[in-house]
Amino acid sequence: MSEKGLIAAHGGKLVNLVVSDAEKGKLEAAAKDMVRIELPAREQCDLELLSCGAMSPLEGFMGEKDFHAVCDNMRLANGLPWPMPITCSVSEDVAAGIKVGQQVALTDDQDRLLGVLEVTEKYAHDKKKEAEKAYGTTDEAHPGVAVVYSQGDVCLGGPLKVTTPRHDPDFTEYRLTPAQTRADFQKKGWKTAVAFQTRNPIHRAHEYIIKCALEITDGLMVHPLVGETKEGDIPADVRMQCYEVLLKNYFNSKNTELAVWPAAMRYAGPREAILHALVRKNYGCTHFIVGRDHAGVGDYYGTYDAQRIFDEFEPGELGITPLNFEHSFWCKVSGAMASDKTTNSGKEDRVFLSGTKVREMLANGQRPPAEFTRPEVADILIGAMQAK
Repeated sequence: MSEKGLIAAHGGKLVNLVVSDAEKGKLEAAAKDMVRIELPAREQCDLELLSCGAMSPLEGFMGEKDFHAVCDNMRLANGLPWPMPITCSVSEDVAAGIKVGQQVALTDDQDRLLGVLEVTEKYAHDKKKEAEKAYGTTDEAHPGVAVVYSQGDVCLGGPLKVTTPRHDPDFTEYRLTPAQTRADFQKKGWKTAVAFQTRNPIHRAHEYIIKCALEITDGLMVHPLVGETKEGDIPADVRMQCYEVLLKNYFNSKNTELAVWPAAMRYAGPREAILHALVRKNYGCTHFIVGRDHAGVGDYYGTYDAQRIFDEFEPGELGITPLNFEHSFWCKVSGAMASDKTTNSGKEDRVFLSGTKVREMLANGQRPPAEFTRPEVADILIGAMQAK
């Protein structure tokens, strides 16, 4: 535990890479003469997370030793657990004009300065290895692998100084840094907190497992991902309306907190589950919910692979406790939410709807059964679907 009684950040120290106002002015002036690198969407998200300490202990984009250690062993070169490469990549032509020791300006897609990277390393981006090790597949149809293959062939490693983590950020009310959520938890008197990662609206099955988790902790942080996702996923602004109405009507505000996680989805299944857990540890959470097919996509991962991967670390090594949940559903026999652990009912006594069926009902202005989703959530999704 940290000196304030909260769980320690990963690596022991919460990183802050955002410079002071005085240094910001100096960097902005100096950056005018630097090589400018436009970061793709995922790297823009990573920079914001690095800047506020969400990815502690990282203090910049990974160097070569860390890249290979993470791919091969799910650890940084110093042995600390870390599951996914966090890199800044450029083309060979751009890399040729950059020397080790040089500072480069990192910008968003509107050429606005985000920060300055001191290039301490240049190394070949082994995309095939990253795909095989981190994603478990080299299939370009995998959305996360497709992003890797679209990146540059040379990685630039080194420490970051961040001037503006994000220009024109969305959800400013909920865009809390790890330092802010930790302060909130302490103010509320929470010694334990469970995080729920989501990129979808919360339906009754999700509600059931997060309330179960809340029963054994002091507080719950609903922490939806609002960065880049794949085509077909429900937009973040629509999801946020769903979270707000659900928490307002069906949860105790004293024991819940809603904050957004401005990350890009990698869809890396098991390895991303570890990343999601370690990041929430940095936000001050002691427990992390791992459900069915966590961070998965298509048929690339087994249903509960994301739970089993936690067993590859020594007990307590990650510093955050995973809470594993099976698929849950409304059981007609029990007249309540249940799982295979808590009911012996057959499939015919369970309320189950496919994603296709749910989308069809919403598009037609029909609410799915109340046993599947809360009516307030359904109405928001119907409105968004019909507007689309």
